[in-house]
Amino acid sequence: MKFHAFLLCVAFLVQVPAQAAESDVRQSAPEKSEAIPSWANTAQEVLINALSLTGIKYRYGGKSPETGFDCSGFVRYVFQQATSMTLPHGAKAISQLGQPVNKEQLQPGDLVFFNTLRTTFSHVGIYVGNHKFIHAPSSGGSVQIVDMSDTYWAKRFNGARRMETQLHADSSDSH
Repeated sequence: MKFHAFLLCVAFLVQVPAQAAESDVRQSAPEKSEAIPSWANTAQEVLINALSLTGIKYRYGGKSPETGFDCSGFVRYVFQQATSMTLPHGAKAISQLGQPVNKEQLQPGDLVFFNTLRTTFSHVGIYVGNHKFIHAPSSGGSVQIVDMSDTYWAKRFNGARRMETQLHADSSDSH
């Protein structure tokens, strides 16, 4: 499982700079602000942080590698480490942030939400690409990558959010 996570991370790290280089060649207008990090770079940091936590045990209410994670504690910790964004602790509260993303337009680093407790937006994870996401699953489990196409997850998918707008809002608040 860790080798699989490593391969996904390497594939993403190779893909993002290549896309950025192509974009730089085609781009003729200067960027609006170099002080605001690009979402591609931020998403890469989010994934690096998330994948480094694979195997950490699940703990209800957990929010650190030392104590373990629940789903929102995991997402909150990863985003805090990668972006300095402070997300709320709770999948439902996190689902109110960022911008909605269609399932077909998911990009690595997007947040994916599921109905796992007979309540919408009761579970959250981080999309890693190729229909897979990383999350802290439930009691007895540990942070792992799973396939969103699996029947269990496919029928419980509630939506996705991209935190790019949240990142830019947090950046402008600090100036």
